[in-house]
Amino acid sequence: QLQLVESGGGLVQPGESLKLSCAASGFTLEGYAIVWSRQAPGKEREVVSCISNSGGYQSYSDSVKGRFTISRDNAKNTVYLQMNSLRPEDTANYYCAAETRAPTSLCGDYPRRILNGMNWGKGTLVTISS
Repeated sequence: QLQLVESGGGLVQPGESLKLSCAASGFTLEGYAIVWSRQAPGKEREVVSCISNSGGYQSYSDSVKGRFTISRDNAKNTVYLQMNSLRPEDTANYYCAAETRAPTSLCGDYPRRILNGMNWGKGTLVTISS
């Protein structure tokens, strides 16, 4: 299985920044688009961002566009999510997963049934509170 490990979460105040990391364990990320999602207590999982295998394509949800930046360093086998201007509504567990549908190099559409079937990591908790 394509196992990913998220890190970098924490407690910050509104307006501050955090940078999350998503590291691969036991495989090379280079051939895969990577998706970040989040899930707040009592809410459904939502896709936050996706990056193609080369990094040349990135997509963002409307709720984070202009504040979050996804990037990757294939040499370090890691994908990042830079989160700026954080808001209380960004509070959630954040997860990453590799795209396993062909072509694995590209971001796809992520309806609920696809999201629920992806192999998400254990997540990292982000809490925005004053």
